[in-house]
Amino acid sequence: MEVKKPFRLANNTVLSLSPDFILPEEKRPCLSDVTSMHQVPIIDLKSYDDGLIQNISDACQNLGIFQVINHGIPPDLCQNVLNALLNFFQLPPEQRALFFTEDHSKPVKIFNYYFKGDDQKKVTMWSETFTHPWHPTQDFTHHLPTNPPQYRDVFDEYAKEIGTLMNRLLSLRSKGLGLEEGSLVKRLGDRPNFYSQANYYPPCPEPELTMGLNEHTDITALTVLQQLDRVPGLQVKCDENWIAVDPVPGALVIILADQMQVLSNGRYKSPVHRAVTNRLLPRLSLAMFYAPNDETVIGPIEELIDKEHSPIYRNYKYKEYMEEFRRQEGSKRRRVKEAFKLLHQPSYYY
Repeated sequence: MEVKKPFRLANNTVLSLSPDFILPEEKRPCLSDVTSMHQVPIIDLKSYDDGLIQNISDACQNLGIFQVINHGIPPDLCQNVLNALLNFFQLPPEQRALFFTEDHSKPVKIFNYYFKGDDQKKVTMWSETFTHPWHPTQDFTHHLPTNPPQYRDVFDEYAKEIGTLMNRLLSLRSKGLGLEEGSLVKRLGDRPNFYSQANYYPPCPEPELTMGLNEHTDITALTVLQQLDRVPGLQVKCDENWIAVDPVPGALVIILADQMQVLSNGRYKSPVHRAVTNRLLPRLSLAMFYAPNDETVIGPIEELIDKEHSPIYRNYKYKEYMEEFRRQEGSKRRRVKEAFKLLHQPSYYY
């Protein structure tokens, strides 16, 4: 019988349940308290009508996360990009180490997330993360690894399809706010930044003691996430309860990010979410992000402000937001949006 070798991180650390990976008791996931996925909407994108706009608007306002089916991206392509990533994470650690860095200014890198408690001790997450740029229309493949051999071609094709889907989702969200369909794309500015983040979670002997990815909100504007079929792990917070966002065959998970909450003046929600581990199966997720460029000014859209809806946030350049994000690195949970809230309380809460 073949004995499976322990997973080594790209920095050559053996992934074992040492104290470096065990969270303080109050930060552990309490997996028995997680509720089922039925509260997370599943929206069919096949049609384009007022009902679809309303369904997406409701999901954005109530939970900030939903799954989409009939999204137009070929199933074979979705599977191929996950296969390429699985092959990448299964490369020997010395090959993955070529991309490992603690310098987060590098656009292409492997790194490990961590949690830092009150005692400033770092607890590493039970995962490895690979990130790099992508673009729906421009060539970006020179940034990508050449091994596995199919990685560049399949990611290039996937990026074109994701770009089309993102534009459609942003148009639907604009209409859900009562705006012209191109409003959100316009407000997110020229030359947006596109980058991907693949997270690999090996099986964990005691999932109750650690975390794949600590609770957080996404800092960008929009996230399209693909999960490996039949391997749960993604969870979203609702009214202080954790809800499982289990994989639905053929579906993609859509997550609103912080800039969307600010642009909508709090009408749309950027949800707190996390990733937990399991004992038996490796899990893989691929997040595709759409972000403003550093000089884009973000703030509540003027058409959404009136006497009954005061602005909740001040205007800022996206680079200011990123500076605040980095300043809060390692905190129990980053609260970046809160740093840009206006001091007065709005007269009406969404």
